[in-house]
Amino acid sequence: MITLHHCPQTRSMRTLWLLHELDVPFHVQVHPFDKSLRAPEFLSLSPAGRVPALEIEGERMFETGAITQYLCERFSPDRMGRSVASPDRMAWLVWVHFAETVSQHAAALTQQHVVLYDDAMRSPTIMKLEAARLGKCYDAIEARLSTPVENRDYLLTSGFSAADISVGQAIYMARHFRGLDQHPELAQWYTRITERPAFQASLPAPEARLYDQDFYAAWEE
Repeated sequence: MITLHHCPQTRSMRTLWLLHELDVPFHVQVHPFDKSLRAPEFLSLSPAGRVPALEIEGERMFETGAITQYLCERFSPDRMGRSVASPDRMAWLVWVHFAETVSQHAAALTQQHVVLYDDAMRSPTIMKLEAARLGKCYDAIEARLSTPVENRDYLLTSGFSAADISVGQAIYMARHFRGLDQHPELAQWYTRITERPAFQASLPAPEARLYDQDFYAAWEE
């Protein structure tokens, strides 16, 4: 049995989306996004007190990229994953792990806009820097999707994969802080992948949302 430890609208949504795409039996244990993640019981699952954490057949995993690789290699090496022999294997690895580059900037902005409770604790400089860094990430994805190859609907030439899930979920978070209006290929790709039933199944109920706004404008002093 697979158990996913999950906080809505965090990186663990990436694993939840993937599990729905894999169509394997799993259970979701939802946790609040608070200090309970630092409790000894949870730290035994994820020593940094972060989600996702995955329990599978008596073993425990943490780190989103590692979980994605393991699940794909075990359950879907040539559909959601790309096997070592695949021409797209290198690109698959690059984009699966590039998702974390996007997520780290979105996480910094989440801390500034959502987690910190007092305006005096927030830094306009950090907000502007991290928003600009998201723009650079968007540029990289836009360039990839603009590559003139046949059927460039997804990040890989060979079609939809966990690379799209990983980066797509990171963009889901990042869009709360930087829009996609200046990146048309990225915007079309994001619309395409988020129409998938597995993505829709991974969305939180309104009362479970971490973000209480759809968009957080840059904070001004």
